[in-house]
Amino acid sequence: MGRSASRLRRFALSLTALSACVSAVMGPAHAEPPRAVIELFTSQGCGACPPASRMMGDYAQQADVIALTLPVTYWDYLGWKDEFAIPAFTERQRAYANSHGERQLFTPQAIVNGEPSTVRSDRAFLERSIRTARQAGGLTIPVKAVEQGDRIVIDVGAGRGTGEVWLLPILRRHRAAVARGENKGQVVDYVNVVRGMHKVGAWTGQAAHYDIPRNLARSGNADGYVVVLQSGTLAHPAHILGAAKGPGV
Repeated sequence: MGRSASRLRRFALSLTALSACVSAVMGPAHAEPPRAVIELFTSQGCGACPPASRMMGDYAQQADVIALTLPVTYWDYLGWKDEFAIPAFTERQRAYANSHGERQLFTPQAIVNGEPSTVRSDRAFLERSIRTARQAGGLTIPVKAVEQGDRIVIDVGAGRGTGEVWLLPILRRHRAAVARGENKGQVVDYVNVVRGMHKVGAWTGQAAHYDIPRNLARSGNADGYVVVLQSGTLAHPAHILGAAKGPGV
């Protein structure tokens, strides 16, 4: 019995080692599908923004959350120009405000799945929003992005409504030292800084297939990307229906 038990133990250990090797080669059997997309509108010149950026670093670690940073331009006049601020992000925040009947723009503002919010650095609000998204089944339309050579192949499932598919190149990590302005002397840690917005195509509610150049995902020194399916239009953004992370995000 002793030898048999020893052989069984060795056999079990061998199976465990083999399983680990297979997992290492093939990767996880089922990647966690995104259930929430957080867009943080922020600026290095905004005194209230660094805590929100740290909070985004926490959410970026959650497998079913896509945390995005979109630096805006309207704080640049205060003595420190945000190196990543892009007018298109200011316009996107303004488009959200117009769609939701808001009169003013402010930072930091976090928008979850394209829904309106007046949150500043309110972790409790974000927790409730993400919990609600998870309980509702998250993003309802499956989106898949796969790299094939110098192309990115995107597949979007069928569902109700219409929308647009967007590729967002991102810089996954960046540390910025602020020399002037409200955050003078501070170091701001950014996660998933969006470096541009590229429209992939329209989505009509039917399953759709898209094929785009991979170099679109490398604009602005980006080292990653996400794909977002959003109802509405660029000028009138509405609910985010689906999303996918690129490799390493």
